Amino acid sequence: MTQFILRRLLMVVPVLFGITVLVFSILHLIPGNPAQILLFGSNATPQQVANLDKQLGLSGSVFSQYGNYLVQLLHGNLGYSYSSNQTVVAEISSQLPYTINLALGGLVVALGVGIPLGIVAGVRPGGITDKVATGVAVLGVAIPYFWLAILLVLLFAVKLRVLPALGTGSVKALILPSIALGWGFAAIIARLLRNNLIEVYDRPFMIVARAKGLSEWRLLWQHAMRNAVGSTVTIVGLQFGYLLAGAVAIEVIFGRPGLGAFLVARIQEKDIPSIQGVVLLVAVVYLVVNLLVDVAHGLLDPRIRRSWSR
Repeated sequence: MTQFILRRLLMVVPVLFGITVLVFSILHLIPGNPAQILLFGSNATPQQVANLDKQLGLSGSVFSQYGNYLVQLLHGNLGYSYSSNQTVVAEISSQLPYTINLALGGLVVALGVGIPLGIVAGVRPGGITDKVATGVAVLGVAIPYFWLAILLVLLFAVKLRVLPALGTGSVKALILPSIALGWGFAAIIARLLRNNLIEVYDRPFMIVARAKGLSEWRLLWQHAMRNAVGSTVTIVGLQFGYLLAGAVAIEVIFGRPGLGAFLVARIQEKDIPSIQGVVLLVAVVYLVVNLLVDVAHGLLDPRIRRSWSR
């Protein structure tokens, strides 16, 4: 297992290097000189623009700038925000807890709705419960999360007035954003788990286990779920980036603080270091989550564990 983790870590290194190159390129893809943008309207002289370029680390060749950028990253320095003149690390740290809470809330909704729906549909395929669960899953995939968010606000906040549409001070304020973010993900989990269970129940070892007189409960949890949940765990990791990306629109719709709202504001202000910091953080989190998912998948599937020792 240690060798497997080391191999996966070595595979992450070139990917991480490519991410740093792309993130650094944001600086040169956005039109205009950042120093001129910051000094816009102040009738700055060319010398003042050149001095600010040097202060922001924008002087010199592209390769020297990238080298300095890597050195700063290795020291945990993401630079200073053009807008607030505070460190990007401090600004992201202040917004990150809100986004984590929202992403975890969406994940709870996805797992809490998707797994039961998938089990109900997969154990009795073709029945009424299967059709209802499949219909819910199809609606979840078909309705965009931002449109669902607006519908939830209109129904529960405006019409029924049972849940708040804005704010972060209570658990109630997290319910609607979490549902809007996690419902589509729940539909994906439900459809995948349903198909996996149907396939597992048709395998010979399940037929033999049922012939031995095992109860349906033991068949489901001791045999079927252990073989069907592996790919579900994988899709949870792969879709975690979807939760982070979806949080951008959800935070704006519900007026919540977080990395999404922070990123939108900084894009409008052309605050390049802040944009780079958020993109880099999301990419690193996505890589780490996928590494953890690979390890978890191996622990759940003996066939993958055997391949680790090869």
